[in-house]
Amino acid sequence: MKRQRLKLPVLVIYALIFYGIWSLFELFIKGAVSAAIENELIAQFIKSGIIKNLVWTLPAVFLIRFFQDDSYLRLKEMFTNKVNLSKFVPLFLAFTAYVLLAALLTRGNISAGIGGDELIILLFVGITEETVFRGWLLNATITENRKWLPILVNAFMFLLIHFPSWIASGEFSDISVIPNALCVLALSVIFSLSFIKSKSIWLPIALHTYWDLLVFLFM
Repeated sequence: MKRQRLKLPVLVIYALIFYGIWSLFELFIKGAVSAAIENELIAQFIKSGIIKNLVWTLPAVFLIRFFQDDSYLRLKEMFTNKVNLSKFVPLFLAFTAYVLLAALLTRGNISAGIGGDELIILLFVGITEETVFRGWLLNATITENRKWLPILVNAFMFLLIHFPSWIASGEFSDISVIPNALCVLALSVIFSLSFIKSKSIWLPIALHTYWDLLVFLFM
């Protein structure tokens, strides 16, 4: 009961600190790391593999474990529950068809290409972002009888965490940010529903990683 009363203030404090730290990283530190380290692959590993895991994954795992008795899934459950991936093949195919069609319409071709720094991002993007947004934030707020409001709030929070990188890259002032934002919201809902349906963190991680792979390859 004591931990249950702590959960809401902890969620609020966590969100303020998390968004503050990551905004500073995206706006100021990320560029400084790239400027200080000439090797692009090493710089990307430090940013995506070390810093992101320290800021995203480790605190989230600690909080999942601390509040697991008052969450939708316990820490061990979400990482060990078996998933029948065959049920979700149509979703992976839908992702593929959407990205290929988008590439064809926007670029006129579906030629593929991916860089080494993007491969490093792919190694960590799913586990870091899904551990925070589905494993921790969604898991701590949904119940069997209350799902859609937490899913929608989670989608808005997932969109919000993209703002600093869009601002830093100049995308925020571009008209293309609107369809990108709608896409992020839709993806967040899909990842959340996959987490709830499968009762496993691995499915949203796989979907998230596969989506980013498709985008890196074709977009």
